[in-house]
This record gives sequence, structure tokens and C-alpha cells, in this order.
Amino acid sequence: MGYKVVVVGATGNVGREMLNILAERQFPVDEIAALASRKSLGTEVSFGETTLKTKDLDTFDFAGWDIALFAIGSGPTKTYAPKAAAAGCVVIDNSSLYRYEPDIPLVVPEVNPEAVDGYAKRNIIANPNCSTAQMVVALKPLHDRARIKRVVVSTYQSVSGAGKEGMDELWDQTKGMYVPGQEKAPEKFTKQIAFNVIPHIDVFMEDGSTKEEWKMVAETKKIVDPKIKLTATCVRVPVFVGHSEAINIEFEEFLDEDEARDILREAPGVMVVDKREDGGYVTPVECVGDFATFISRVRQDSTIDNGLNLWCVSDNLRKGAALNAVQIAETLGKRCLNKG
Repeated sequence: MGYKVVVVGATGNVGREMLNILAERQFPVDEIAALASRKSLGTEVSFGETTLKTKDLDTFDFAGWDIALFAIGSGPTKTYAPKAAAAGCVVIDNSSLYRYEPDIPLVVPEVNPEAVDGYAKRNIIANPNCSTAQMVVALKPLHDRARIKRVVVSTYQSVSGAGKEGMDELWDQTKGMYVPGQEKAPEKFTKQIAFNVIPHIDVFMEDGSTKEEWKMVAETKKIVDPKIKLTATCVRVPVFVGHSEAINIEFEEFLDEDEARDILREAPGVMVVDKREDGGYVTPVECVGDFATFISRVRQDSTIDNGLNLWCVSDNLRKGAALNAVQIAETLGKRCLNKG
């Protein structure tokens, strides 16, 4: 016996990826519905070999459905997620709306699968920020071995993290560099993104950090350990898909780089590619379409007593969003719903 699953926001980048991953991982689906706003009503989307026509989110009745994967942003989620939850459908939400509420689980299944058990308080589970998700998959097994004190992370985040508009702007600006008369001024981003990097993701906060940087701090504490100190600099780069992170970790205990590499090789969801030679590391282009979080450039940090550096790359539309949501659904099914 399988599940009745709803994908909300099925015409967007993440919604389409959710449908792809549900099919690829053979999630036990008895019935599936693809929902979108009224302006996208009837748009066709793919689910494996099946073509689905989107239904109207505004009039959809969630009663009798088991799981709803939401990929529509915080505004609409605030309206529709409580309706789905009240109808008995468990919401797995990709927006930031519920991540920081204490009675809603924030889950990365490789890291804190037991947190799923708290779903019944409000029938909602939150998916973390894309940059946080891949990082904590790498941090958790190392934390279990040597206890992390402090993390310094710099991110190199692709434009797909800003949605279709971000991808279109990079494409249009790149064309405009070579085709006279097709120059494209910044609209989605604050400055030109083609052939440039922008140290600004989300809004600025009073302390000078951005909301994206704050998210990484708050979410790491909630998912892994509230005692971890973390500081982040989040940067948008002219890459279509795939987030990269340079991570510096200070531990309470010494952890040798070779042991760290061995630990990461055995960690769920992690793939280590770390050869000290030309090309012996993973870049964003190579991770697109893959489920794994890739780790390269593992090395000792000689400037502190117990430090390591590493390079972390993942497909942000997958592990950073759609894949993690589907993995939450899988974990929910195994631990709590007992159907598939």
C-alpha cells in the first residue's frame, strides 16, 4: 500500500525536481496530484513516464491525501499549508516560513531523522535552506567524532537558488555580452551576475550579515547542535546549478585529515573525491543531477590546534531542496506512517 502525494508548486524548478525524484527513487505512490496557481492551471508536468496536468491550488481539497510537498514560497505557504495540515495531510515545506518555530521539525534525514517524529504537533515538517542542507550532511559525522566548536563557511551559490528568474537573468546577461543590443540590466539581482560574483543573498540585517547567512547559523544550531558557533559569508556566483562551500572547522578534539576522510566516506549521503592532483576534486558542473553531497580538499588547518578545511559541493535543486524533501517523506513513511 502506497501514499497519496501532492506536489504544490509543480511547475517551478523545485516542484518539477520533486516529481522527478519521487519517480527516480520509486517512492510508493498510489495517487499523485500536481498543483499550481490558477495562471498555470492545466500546465503539463512529468512524473516518470506519466504526464500530469496541474490542478488549481486554490480550490484543491487536501482531505484524504497523505503527504504534500510544498515548493511555493513563504507567502502562499502561509495560506495553504495550514489548510492541508488541518485536513490531515502532512506538509513538507521547502520555504523558510516554519524552519525556526520550535514545535516544527527541521530535518535533514542523514543528520537528525528522529526529529521527524515531532511532525504530529502541527502536521508540518520544514526543509532547511539549500546552503545549510549540504553543509550539515558533512558536519554531522565529524561532529559525532570530535565535537565541533566553530565553523567558518564561505558559500558560492548558483543562480538557480534564486529561481527561474535568476537563471534567466544569468543567461540573458551572458548573451548580452556578445550580442549588441541584447544587454540586460540587473533585475533579479542587485548587480550584474554574468562574469561577476555578488556577496549578497537575501536581505541585510542590523548586524551587517544577510538573512541567508543568519539562516545557516540558526539552522545548523537547530539541526546539529545549539553549541556550535558559526559564521558565514554567502555569495552568488555565475553558475546555473550547484552550490559550493569552503568550510573551516575547529574541533574540541584533534581529528586527523585521513581519519576525517575515512569518516566522510562512510557517512550517508556523502561522496569523497579528494585526490591531490589536477582535477582531483568536484566542481558544481559535475554534481548536477546527482543525489550526493561531494567532499574534496580535506586538509589540516595549521593555524589552530584542532582544525580542518574542506570543500563541499552539491546540486542545490536536489539535496538543497527537492531531494531532501523526498527523503523526509521517505523517513516519515518508515518511522511514522507505516504504509509504503
